Amino acid sequence: MTEGGRADAALRSVLGRSHELGLIGDPDLETHIDHALGFASVVADAPTRALDLGSGGGLPGLVLARHWPTSQWVLLDGSPTRTAFLRDAVGELELGDRVEVVTGRAEEVGRLAGRRGSVDLVVSRSFGPPAVVAECAAPFLAVGGLLVVSEPPGTVDRWDHPDALAALGLEVTVAADGAGSDPADVVRGSYRVLGQVAPCPDRYPRRVGIPTKRPLFGAEH
Repeated sequence: MTEGGRADAALRSVLGRSHELGLIGDPDLETHIDHALGFASVVADAPTRALDLGSGGGLPGLVLARHWPTSQWVLLDGSPTRTAFLRDAVGELELGDRVEVVTGRAEEVGRLAGRRGSVDLVVSRSFGPPAVVAECAAPFLAVGGLLVVSEPPGTVDRWDHPDALAALGLEVTVAADGAGSDPADVVRGSYRVLGQVAPCPDRYPRRVGIPTKRPLFGAEH
């Protein structure tokens, strides 16, 4: 990590507590950290302002905020329990000057004037099916921004719906295998990268629950 050994210890302590609270799974913290850094491996430049969609126990947002020390972050989650943990974690990691924790549903927060088109990167890990992720993420992205989504290993292409994505202003750019800091260490899973090539129309996101009940694309559609 870029902020030194003591910072690494603090981050591992925070993630360990996240596991103890049941906010993240597998107790292998190195796997979690390497997977989070895989998001950075498919982004050419550090973002100025980024958002972790459904931040949960702090992955990948906390790891990436430390990895990119000049970036500003929003950690968004709908659960007050999870965001209470995240606020404590941000304080413990001394990230309060550039990491904001927001409690709210993406469908509601994404409609706020100050949030729309406000970030150049959205990251998503286990937030939901592709159609839900796309509809909830696109409103936050400025034109030219990127959405990076962690995909389960070995899955078929779930994003081959160009017309539905275009309705949100999104376009698939690449599907990449993530690599850790050691080139020989290939992170399990892959990362789908989408570009915000046009502003997300004002009608999106739809009201709470509708993106899941009536997805714009996918097997459920």
